[in-house]
Amino acid sequence: MAAPLDHRALYRLPWNLADNPIAWLEPTQACNLACDGCYRQNVKNHKSLNDVEADLEVFARLRNFDGVSIAGGDPLVHPEIPAIVAKVTAMGRKAIVNTNGLAMTRELLLELKQNGLVGITFHVDSRQGRPGWRDKTEVETNELRSTFADLVASVGGIACAFNSTVYEETLEELPELVAWAGRNIDKVQTMVFIAYRAGMVDGFDYYAGGSKVNIRELVYSEERPRRTDISAREMTQVLQRRYPDFMPCAYLNGTAAPDSFKWLLSMRVGTKDRTYGWVGPKFMELSQASYHLVTGRYMSYAAPRSHTMGRSLLATGWPLDKGLRSAAVSWGKTIVRQPLEALKRLHLQSVLMIQPIDILEDGSQNMCDGCPDMTIHEGKLAWSCRLEEPRKFGGFVTTVPKDRTAPKTSLPVL
Repeated sequence: MAAPLDHRALYRLPWNLADNPIAWLEPTQACNLACDGCYRQNVKNHKSLNDVEADLEVFARLRNFDGVSIAGGDPLVHPEIPAIVAKVTAMGRKAIVNTNGLAMTRELLLELKQNGLVGITFHVDSRQGRPGWRDKTEVETNELRSTFADLVASVGGIACAFNSTVYEETLEELPELVAWAGRNIDKVQTMVFIAYRAGMVDGFDYYAGGSKVNIRELVYSEERPRRTDISAREMTQVLQRRYPDFMPCAYLNGTAAPDSFKWLLSMRVGTKDRTYGWVGPKFMELSQASYHLVTGRYMSYAAPRSHTMGRSLLATGWPLDKGLRSAAVSWGKTIVRQPLEALKRLHLQSVLMIQPIDILEDGSQNMCDGCPDMTIHEGKLAWSCRLEEPRKFGGFVTTVPKDRTAPKTSLPVL
């Protein structure tokens, strides 16, 4: 049985508001799907290239970053998405597109690559209402994931990742998704699981600028009795029941609860047929620190070729990292029994669990400390997952238990 998670035994990712691997750019609010749990109002509102440039200038002034996640909405519906990718590339940063993939074609992917696209993240899950995939399970939806992974692999040179929102109904399917990712470790560099969240009407009153507001006006409000407390720790426990050796190595904590896991990162070493082990905290610390030392930035998406260096990593990193030592021993034992295994390339693959906002009993809002997904609102950094609040109410809302009095001020736009 795996040991309980202790944040003091893991590497705390050194990201912060001003020095972070990611900038979150939203060139459009428009989307061609209406996913359960989406936090963005779906309206046809594309930013101009001048507006995009202005957002990038704000990021460049306020935040040291390695890559730009181009999101939305769905950025592929923006008519000038190739030019947006080119602008990110021209400023010397990595361009990553976050999309549901519905508008993706091979021709568009090739054009984006020509303009400097470094990575692409497909959001695929069974609650998207996707044409042709309604009422499918997460496991059945792996067929669609494979289609996208094969497309990216056929173009080559682009890092491929997948996001999935995790609901109470799909929580137990996580091990099968990790198994699918393992079978495609040569094509898929990252798998991300995001716990479902919603603004719940019962239990709290909501205020902005000292005035009570109606949370029902937000697209991510929810009145049905649904679980909105799935945690990264719980997702880890589900995975460990299937994979006892599964162990995260790094994390981001919460702003109100230092022992909470808001981002929980793990990385496996293996082939398409088996996982030899999971890297430990020292490897992740060395990776982030050395990259920052050389480039002055923390690392976001790495090139696919760097994920094929598992063999050299085991050979050079085992003295420093307990996880790598364990993987090296497992790999060595396998080679003794099956010498041909030595001919197979060893890959690295990240598995990330994200736990969005938690509202604590006293109304405190536990956000991601050092949140990578900060976007731009009115020239300032703002939480992308809650952007509808300042758009609708003029500021981020505070949450107050219904038996408490209202606060005098609301949370400021960061």
